[in-house]
Order: sequence, then structure tokens, then C-alpha cells
Amino acid sequence: MPQKVTCTKPYCFFCSMNEQPPSLRRAKVAQCFKELPLSRLRDDQEHVLVLSGLFNIAIKQPDDPEFPSLGIFECMTKLIHKGITDKEWLLRDQNIYIPYYAAHIIGTYTMNKAHFAEKAVKSGVVLPLMELLRGKISWVEERVAVRALGHLASHDKTFEAVALYEVEIIELAKNIACNCFEVVYEKFVGLKEKKRVKYHCDLLTRGLGGFELENRKAEEWASQLQCWSLYLLNCFACRERSSFDLICSQDFLKIVCGMWGGLANHTSPAGIGLIRALCHTKKGRESVAKLKNVIESVCNVSRSSDDWQYAAIDSLLLLLKDPDTRYEVIDIAALFLVDLVELKSLNGRERVGEAITQTLLQDYHKVKYGNLKLKKKKAERALDEIWDLKVEKRKKEKLMSDEEMKENELSVFMLKQQGNQEFWAGYIEEAVKKYSKALDLCPLKMRKERIVLYSNRAQCYLLLKKPEAAISDTTRALSLSKTVSSHSKSLWRRSQAYDMMGLAKESLMDALTFISSRMKCKHTNRVKIPYYAAVMINKQMNATWPFIHAKSKICNRLKGKVPVDEKSIPGKPTIIEEKLVEKTCRRRKLEKARRKKKEVNFTGGAGLTVAHTGTVRD
Repeated sequence: MPQKVTCTKPYCFFCSMNEQPPSLRRAKVAQCFKELPLSRLRDDQEHVLVLSGLFNIAIKQPDDPEFPSLGIFECMTKLIHKGITDKEWLLRDQNIYIPYYAAHIIGTYTMNKAHFAEKAVKSGVVLPLMELLRGKISWVEERVAVRALGHLASHDKTFEAVALYEVEIIELAKNIACNCFEVVYEKFVGLKEKKRVKYHCDLLTRGLGGFELENRKAEEWASQLQCWSLYLLNCFACRERSSFDLICSQDFLKIVCGMWGGLANHTSPAGIGLIRALCHTKKGRESVAKLKNVIESVCNVSRSSDDWQYAAIDSLLLLLKDPDTRYEVIDIAALFLVDLVELKSLNGRERVGEAITQTLLQDYHKVKYGNLKLKKKKAERALDEIWDLKVEKRKKEKLMSDEEMKENELSVFMLKQQGNQEFWAGYIEEAVKKYSKALDLCPLKMRKERIVLYSNRAQCYLLLKKPEAAISDTTRALSLSKTVSSHSKSLWRRSQAYDMMGLAKESLMDALTFISSRMKCKHTNRVKIPYYAAVMINKQMNATWPFIHAKSKICNRLKGKVPVDEKSIPGKPTIIEEKLVEKTCRRRKLEKARRKKKEVNFTGGAGLTVAHTGTVRD
């Protein structure tokens, strides 16, 4: 039989964990935490193995009180301090990994439990975390430091310990949020594979390696670095302290409104989350209301498939309910929110459309009959439209007899068919008139018919190169749907319209939701992504690549002016397809010819035809 190998190390963490009596195991683990940072341990490689093990345990059991009660925070604090102050030790063996693991462990254990955070603060974790946040090692350590500080600042009992460095933290977090993609591109993504720092590659891929995987993880981590910086700022913004003006800087707010978590961190509220937090305070609302481009950005999110659409709507309603900011934003907000007044529920919130209606119409009579005038006639017409739809039309339909209602329904059906025929005959403007007249007559209870009419009219507006009108109609169709993403045709059409306007992020989110809704549809046997949607998604992902501006800046600084492909810059229309290879072109032409042949034989009715341009007629 092979002899059992016994460990000769007096304070081996792994041996201590295997001790059978729990009391003895706890005592030995506590002693290991005390001895681990001491330099007399010659086998420095053991540090990394222990830290890696603690890292995995913390992720799996972040609420387990055992290690926090045994002194893990004191141990991590000393290890980070040692890595910062002793460069020779840091660069020996694999010690370079230790500050990252230590900061991550602190952030994981303080994420949920306030009493864990209190223990961490008493152990002195704030100062070494601040050193990492100042960039004493690299952006990789900054990421876990800002995460840990954000968790500490989120608890009321530990906030003050972080607030001791309030001004510096706010300035550092703002700087990281604004420049993190440029830093990550310059220090990692923009480098050739051989020039990348090895321990960065190992941490990003967990030792798996691979150039493409490294790039994907670097994009994800850069986005997390930005989102956690915004979260840390959010913790200060919610408390409206003396440094509040630093967060409300106009230059910063203009940038922050365009920050989003990206596809890798879609669950993070990112920039819209900070805007919403500011809108919960008087001073914050006043700062946001002054910036037209911020309001427009929030309005675009309110009419998109973004996961944080409701946060954008909340922000606008908070601004509109405040009498001091209402008339600074209503001229813009009313033009967007008018399309959402029939929205029933969103993210578990009921009667969202009714809340929007009440907020917009709270002083409608003063605007209509009094001396109160808005700056833009378009906004006044939007309020008139809401009043007619939500008040006058309801009253009118209650007074209608059953015969009159049936006559209207028949007229709507006939006008819809006439609109379809005008569309296929090429008279797009005439089709718009027919659909508009049908919408005026269509009873409010005929939700499905109104969805089709709005969506069909939106397609006409797309062909007439009127993307704003198309976005308005598709949003109304989606608001009338049972769920916001249930009418896939409207999603696709709105994606095209946003693309025409150069709003790549909004177009991408709609295109992805369109694909998702098709996959979930019970009436389709196909699960393949349509070619035209794949092209759109590919182009918009290129346009929203977070490193596009960083790449441009770095190239301009290092090599002179290097032009960036305009098609990949956000703000440029990306609806034009790339040229295909010869075989694919030939196949596409044949398919197009077959479709045209079928469309020539179209005889009206309620049939469906799907073409690349999205001309789906109901």
C-alpha cells in the first residue's frame, strides 16, 4: 500500500480545512488567516492557491458567516497592503494575483450582509481598497476595488467609512466611468497577443486562454468597471450630500446618459440608473432638466426594448411632477410619452399608461383654455391627442349604440383592406390616409385591430423615409400588445426606423427582442434567425462596440489620424447591407425573383407576405 503523505507545514490552510472536529478546524483556519500575510512563509505559491480557494468558496457561499468571523477581512487587508507596498514580493512567483483575489473576496462577502460589511470596515479594508482604486497596480484591480467599495457604500452602517474619502472617490469613479474603455483598450484589447500581461489573460479566462475569449471577457470586464463605478456614484447620489454638485456636473451628465451595460451586463441600470437616482432629488432634477440631450436620451430609452425602459419612464415622470422642472422638459417628453399612454404593464408594474396620462394632463385645461402656453406647438398637439384618445373617445363610445359600433367596425375593416390595396399598388401616401381614417373610427376595445393598423401605417412611414413617425406608430402597437415584445413585426419595423435615425443601441435591442419573440412564438416551426435580422444585428453590434471610440483615440494619438469606418460609428445609419460573396448574391437574387412572382399574384384579403424590407402586411 502506498504510504500516506503527511504535510510538514505548520499552518497549512488545506490541512486545516480537513480537520474533523469543527472547533479544531475553526481554530486552525483562524490561525492560518493570521499567518498567511506574514513574510516568514517561504512558499509564496501557497498564497495564490489559498486565495484562489477562498475566492471560489466566497462566490459559492457569500452569506456563510464562518470565514468573516475567523478574521478573513484582516487577512485580505494585510495582503492587499503588502502587494501595494512591497513591489519585490508582488512580482515574485505568482503573488501578482493576490491583490485581485483579496479585493474580490472582500466585495463578495460584503455584498449582501450589512454585519459582514461592518466587520470588514473595522478590519481596515477601506484604505487598501482606495489604493487599488487610485490605480496603484492595474485596471483589473480597480475593477474589484470599485465593486467592493460600492458594496460597502450601499449599507447605511458602513457608508460613512467610505464617505471619509468622498470627494476623491467621486472624482475617481467619474474618471473611471468615462475613460475605462480607453484604458482597457490601450492596456489590453489593443495589444497583440504576445504583448498582453499574462496574469490579466489568466484572470480573464480563468486559465483557459484563447485570444477571442480574452477579448470577449475584457469587453465584459470593462463594462462592469464602468457599471460598478456608476453604482458607487449612485450610493452617494441617493444621499444628496455636500459633494452632490460633483455628480451633477453638466459635462459628466452629458456623457453618463449614453452609458449602458451592453449585452454582457444588460441587468445593470448603468447610466439610466444614475439619472433616475438624481431625479429623486430636487437638485438632481434641476440639473438634469437643463440638459436637452440628456432628456432626449432618456426619452429614447423610454420607447425602446431596453431592460431599463421603466427607469427611463420613472425619470421623466419625476421631472414632470416637479413644477420647477415640468415646463423645461414637457416640450420634449410629451412627444415621446404620448406613444405610451396605453401601456398597461411593464416589468411587473401595472397601469403604467394611466400614470403617464395623469401626469401629462394634470394641467391640460390651463394649456387648452387658460394662459399657460408651451414652447412647442407639437407638445400641445400631443396633449390634445392624449385628451381625445383617453377622455373624449371613451365618452363618445359609451354613448354609441350597438348598431353604430358595428357600423364602425365594418368601416374599419373596409378601410384596412383599401389601405392594403393602396399599399400593394404603390400608393403609399394614400395607404397612410386609409389606415389613419381606420384608426380614428376603430373602437378602443378592438386592440388587436388597432395594433395591426398602427404597425401597417408604420411600414408605410418607413417607405416614405419618415422614421420618427414609424417609431411612434410601432411603439403604440407594442404598447397595445399583451406584453411589450409580443408583436414581433412592430419590433422589427421599429428596429429599422431607429437604424434610419442612427440610433444603433435602440435598433439593436429591438432586433434582439424581435429574434427572441420569434423563437418563443408557438405558431412558427422555424427557429433559424432570419437573414435580414442577422445582418441588422451584426451591423448594430459593430456600431455599439464599446471600444470603437477608444480605438479611434488611441490610433490618432499613436499613429496620427487614422480614419475609423463611418459605418461602425454610433449615430451613422447602418441599414445598408454589406456586399455578399458572389454565390450568396446569386442565391438572394433568385429568392427575390420568386417572391416578386408571388406578390404579383396577390389578390388582397388578409394574407401575409414577408420580404427583406419588412413589408409584412396583415
